[in-house]
Amino acid sequence: ITRPQMVQQDLRTQLPALANKTYFNYGGQGPLPEPSLEAIIASWRTIQALGPFTSAVWPFVEAQVAAVRSRLAAACGVGPHRIALTENVTSGCVLPLWGLQWQAGDELLISDCEHPGVVAACQELARREGLSLAVLPVQAISAQTGAHQLEAAVLTNLEQALTPRTRMVVLSHLLWNTGAVMPIAQVAERLQGHGRQPWLLVDAAQSMGSMPVAEAAAAADIYAFTGHKWLCGPEGLGGVALSERLLEQAQPTLIGWRSLRHEGSAGSSWHGDARRFEVATSCVPLLAGLASSMDQLDDAGSAEMRLTQIRERSGQVWQGLQQICGCETLLQEPPPAGLVSFRLTGSGVPSPEALVAQLGEQAIWLRSLDDPHCLRACTHITTTAAEVDLLLAGLRSLT
Repeated sequence: ITRPQMVQQDLRTQLPALANKTYFNYGGQGPLPEPSLEAIIASWRTIQALGPFTSAVWPFVEAQVAAVRSRLAAACGVGPHRIALTENVTSGCVLPLWGLQWQAGDELLISDCEHPGVVAACQELARREGLSLAVLPVQAISAQTGAHQLEAAVLTNLEQALTPRTRMVVLSHLLWNTGAVMPIAQVAERLQGHGRQPWLLVDAAQSMGSMPVAEAAAAADIYAFTGHKWLCGPEGLGGVALSERLLEQAQPTLIGWRSLRHEGSAGSSWHGDARRFEVATSCVPLLAGLASSMDQLDDAGSAEMRLTQIRERSGQVWQGLQQICGCETLLQEPPPAGLVSFRLTGSGVPSPEALVAQLGEQAIWLRSLDDPHCLRACTHITTTAAEVDLLLAGLRSLT
């Protein structure tokens, strides 16, 4: 047994959320390791011991903020000045999105696999600014095209969807519904050759922590992620990597003292870096929790090594689903990461929502999706072969 395998086994024992259940909802929220919870509590105690608003506490707070910003920057392959700390993916997308300069008639090109939270924000932005919306079709080709041909298919659809009015493209890195990986760096390169050089907004909710992201994050204008999914950190803390040109062009949206170079003066200029998109007081102890979770994942192997483990288990799920009568996987080949979406068809088969509830009665947890209407199971480095067998057996028992 290798050291990374030993670390992974130990990590499982540190996850109270995995006790007495079989968990496949990492894409919704990852379980928080016990050491991360302890790190949060220890940070809180230190802040209270120093005094939550004293001269003694600020070096401690600043060190925690700087450490996590640097860790996230390294994962994204960018300098720390390009990282803004946020609460979640949505705020990471929306705050810089609304800070850009728009002109009536500009077009937002949004893939048909984006999360409703991001789509709704774009729709409201379009309503207020007089923008138009267009659809970049990727759902069908991600389901019908093998990984080796997918990049070319996405770029072909992009070429056909771009117009002279296109000002931004919205495209997730790892699609939350089909589980396909989008060629973000290649899309960014194509957009640079467009007459208006449209901005590229990337929802990285499913990619950060589950796969290497540096190439994509460095290429995007807005690369927004959270710590509470695949990084197994606490909810309420995420980040966004912003491009140099966006930092030059965008202004703050929600404004608070953290947006200012000199926090004590409303007449101060904004921060010159990504901090202009940070707002005001947030929960500092969460930083210690996220740092601890990232440490534990790093101990289990590099991002590339972890993806290999994740794919081994998602591939096991995918292969097992092929053997279940009436089961259709959304992808035609084993998933490139940890998301496995599928449908069960045939007369008398319960709805996805009913299947989730029935599997939950067996302490097996996955989720249903609305678009496309299907089931989704997520595997992480802590997922075992025996757990996959339990999931497959549970599905067979209900169909």
